[in-house]
Amino acid sequence: MSSPAAPARNILRRFRRNRGGSAVVEFALVAPIFFGLLFAIIELAMVFYASQVLETVTQDSARQIMTGQAQLASFTQAQFKNLVCSKVVAMFDCVNGISIDVKSYSAFASINIADPIDAGKNFVPPNNYLPGGPGDVVVVRLFYQWPLFVTGLGFNISNLSGSKRLLTATAAFQNEPY
Repeated sequence: MSSPAAPARNILRRFRRNRGGSAVVEFALVAPIFFGLLFAIIELAMVFYASQVLETVTQDSARQIMTGQAQLASFTQAQFKNLVCSKVVAMFDCVNGISIDVKSYSAFASINIADPIDAGKNFVPPNNYLPGGPGDVVVVRLFYQWPLFVTGLGFNISNLSGSKRLLTATAAFQNEPY
């Protein structure tokens, strides 16, 4: 007669030899890491792409100041922001999201740019619109608070509180003699 423990040993032996579910178990162990890495790569690519779009919009909009078109048309800060928003396609909430900082200086050596992020990781938007005159040095900066989603998985590129990344685009130039 066989002992009652023998069928249990046979079941354990058969379970140990059976490799049919090993792929599922291995995938279950690797899948969270794989998908976390995949989403982190996608989010980082979106941040880089959005940053490049913001740089392009900054260069295109700053040209209006550099050539004197904005000054001759007496652009206000709101009109310049409308010009910027007309160049932004669909990636940004332009009206509420993009902050504009335009300052003029007498020379490149006198440029002083303050960090718009305070000690508590909060964005303090500069509110300047001084496009200067002919021959002035001008710095145009655009800011956008980009929301991040993958930060909970250990991949954190945020530099603002609330899981956001401040995207900044800058154009520094000397106005043409218009």
